[in-house]
Amino acid sequence: MDYDAFINEKSQFGDGCGFVPDTMPDYLYDFQKALVGWSLKLGRSAIFADCGMGKTAMQLAWADAVRQRTQRPVLILTPLAVARQTEREAAKFGVGAACAFDGSIPADIVITNYDQLHKFDKHSFGGVVCDESSILKNCGGATQKQITRFTNKTPFRLLCTATAAPNDWVELGTSSEALGELSHSDMLRRFFRQLDDKGQKKEQRQQDEAVKLLSQPGGEYYGKLAFRVAQTIGQWRLKNHAVEQFWRWVSSWARAIRKPSDIGFSDERFHLPPIEYRDHIVTPNTVQAGRLFNLPAFGLGEEREERKRTLNDRCERVAELVDHDEPAVMWCHTNDEGDRLEDIIPECRQIAGATPDAEKLEIYEAFASGQLQRLVIKPKIGAWGLNWQHCAHVVTFASHSYEQTYQSIRRCYRYGQERTVRVDTVATEGEVRVLDNMRRKARQAEDMFAKLVEAMQMANRIERTNIYTTKTEVPTWL
Repeated sequence: MDYDAFINEKSQFGDGCGFVPDTMPDYLYDFQKALVGWSLKLGRSAIFADCGMGKTAMQLAWADAVRQRTQRPVLILTPLAVARQTEREAAKFGVGAACAFDGSIPADIVITNYDQLHKFDKHSFGGVVCDESSILKNCGGATQKQITRFTNKTPFRLLCTATAAPNDWVELGTSSEALGELSHSDMLRRFFRQLDDKGQKKEQRQQDEAVKLLSQPGGEYYGKLAFRVAQTIGQWRLKNHAVEQFWRWVSSWARAIRKPSDIGFSDERFHLPPIEYRDHIVTPNTVQAGRLFNLPAFGLGEEREERKRTLNDRCERVAELVDHDEPAVMWCHTNDEGDRLEDIIPECRQIAGATPDAEKLEIYEAFASGQLQRLVIKPKIGAWGLNWQHCAHVVTFASHSYEQTYQSIRRCYRYGQERTVRVDTVATEGEVRVLDNMRRKARQAEDMFAKLVEAMQMANRIERTNIYTTKTEVPTWL
């Protein structure tokens, strides 16, 4: 074994177990064909493509190619409401796919939701697609374990999501594990080091200082410093000497893209319309207990009490905002908020956790088709995978979860939307800290994804090209 082969073996960059497809479907754009071709050649991979980039079309093309190659059915796992939507997309593209929720295999490509996975036999499928694969991010969670065990012997695997670990690179380890790469724990040992409480506080102070200095002379330097310190995620920090190797490893099984130009293609057909963000700070009719005037809530306990105390004030403001003739989706976080909004807003329906699956699907279909103009729903129920470009008005309450907020907005603000999207965020005087935290997370996530794309582009250009052929004369005394 020569030195190059030895290094490649140690660095764990495999050549893939896939194949080169003979043809690509005409319904794919050029950048989509490139991503699908790369994924099929690798065999087990992840596509982190932003909302509206055509992940459903790429999944169907990938699944159809794997089906032809293996002569075995392929399973596509989706959130509940996305299953029927994927089935309609398959019919539009002429791909033989059908939904099944009872463990049966009615077509060569079977579409089901994650909750029904236990009904299927993993040995029956030649490939598995996980749509909205950010569901895997909870290391040690029951769903993550179930999916990883189901796919561990499947020859071909594809993960697709728009928000892969938006604020936590450590979560990439669960995606890697599901694909048969390094396990989550092995990734941490190889690329990260663990910090004690003192180290975590020090890193956070350095990042805060760097962010403050970004707008001053030398801001470029401080931006790099902020990005370096931002590699600290909780108790884990990416090792300084392992940054390049970490992204080389991630880019060996994943591709991240928010627009076609990220991988060298034209953005001509992919332009988003304007978006308007409006914050509505509500002054409640009551004052916080024991105080002369309202103060920002501090901590989750105070924030929870603030939401309960101001429930009616916030919901009434939402009702005022959606008092028009256009479709509107309202994202709530508690059952009380959803019930109150459904009561005070005319021609409005709610999808709650207790809503039967059949009724959920009926409401989803009614809103998507325009029969229903007002929809109330929680982000954790319906914020993933749905296409609502017919709606250009989003109303949400303040939240600490960047991923849920981002995905909620992206149901409407996505490629294919032709109107200016209006996003109204309703909060009280006591929730201003929540709004500030969300803005900070949004900035951090934007920078993180940009750096992720940049790092992957750099990593893909790194090749060992030095061939040492120069002869050296050996001294006579040797």
